[in-house]
Amino acid sequence: MIGIQRGDNTVIGRWWWTVDRPLLFGLLGLMGVGLVLVIIASPGVAERINAPTFHFVKRHLMLLPVAVGLMLAASLLSPRQTRAAALLLLLGAVAALVLTMAIGVEIKGARRWIPLGGFSLQASEFAKPAMAVMAGWMLAQHRLKGGSWYLIGALLAFGGPLSLTAIQPDVGASVVMTAVFGMQVFIAGISLWAAALMAMAAIGCFGLAYLYVPHVTSRIDRYLDPTAGDTYQIDMSLNAFRSGGLIGRGPGDGVLKGALPDAHSDFIFAVAGEELGLIACMGIIALFAFIVLRAFARALKDGQLFTMLAAGGLATLFGAQALVNLGSTLALIPTKGMTLPFVSYGGSSLFALALGMGFALALTRKRRHQEDFV
Repeated sequence: MIGIQRGDNTVIGRWWWTVDRPLLFGLLGLMGVGLVLVIIASPGVAERINAPTFHFVKRHLMLLPVAVGLMLAASLLSPRQTRAAALLLLLGAVAALVLTMAIGVEIKGARRWIPLGGFSLQASEFAKPAMAVMAGWMLAQHRLKGGSWYLIGALLAFGGPLSLTAIQPDVGASVVMTAVFGMQVFIAGISLWAAALMAMAAIGCFGLAYLYVPHVTSRIDRYLDPTAGDTYQIDMSLNAFRSGGLIGRGPGDGVLKGALPDAHSDFIFAVAGEELGLIACMGIIALFAFIVLRAFARALKDGQLFTMLAAGGLATLFGAQALVNLGSTLALIPTKGMTLPFVSYGGSSLFALALGMGFALALTRKRRHQEDFV
């Protein structure tokens, strides 16, 4: 930041010279890409629901500065403060998940949203980054100090929100949380027997979801056999990529986005494919890869087990959610309603991921003096 000297000992000065600026600018750049795509993807969706043309654009422009502020504020925290903030966030998210079951709105067979005036809160989005930090800390303490209580705490930090999201049901959030916790267990070096039991339990749960959750059954069946049901959205998504080709039709010139009900959210990458083309899409994927790998590299360089597990878990969360969205859009996996991080329209996802990556920035800052990680 121009004007901030290296010896500046103010809060902002210390932050600027210790935060990982390439990771910060990568995240801000991805938010900029998301703003552009929301501007070109959302007007058709707004008109289809009889809302003003720039309804979603205006709302996104209101939400984005708040998200940036949350990310920057979280990045100022010390490791101990990050853990405390994550604990409060986890407790609040679990309470909101319980409340969702009582007063939440059911959409497409799932009860995931709490209505708040003109907005909707999806509590599971906030549970994911909070779980990554708290489970990471518990596993680190178990590894460093021994004892079963920390391991039990890690299982509760993971299993509590996982159970509540599974009841909704929200299979996508459950898959992402399981991926995060699985990565943390692997890095922490937990017993292979314990890891195997966790893996078998996860497989069993997803098998039960296929057998007893109708919309999960339908999506998997349609993925395995497209003739088994309606595949309209994924067909339109693939057609959008074919229409865009290598360099795209041009910003604002796409025609198939008008046929995609979720063009501004779950299928926004298809809009990028049609209007910006394959080259731009590969650039977006490369930006995601840079952010995830940079966060992992910084976490490993820090040397603290808590940082490796928590920041690595947050990077896994960010990357896994992107993979689920991209895989669904490209028909590589069964369709799953999940936003593309920092790109799709959606307040809960945007704010929760901003907090999560703010925590990652905080944990991966350079330490001039060894702070208390306990």
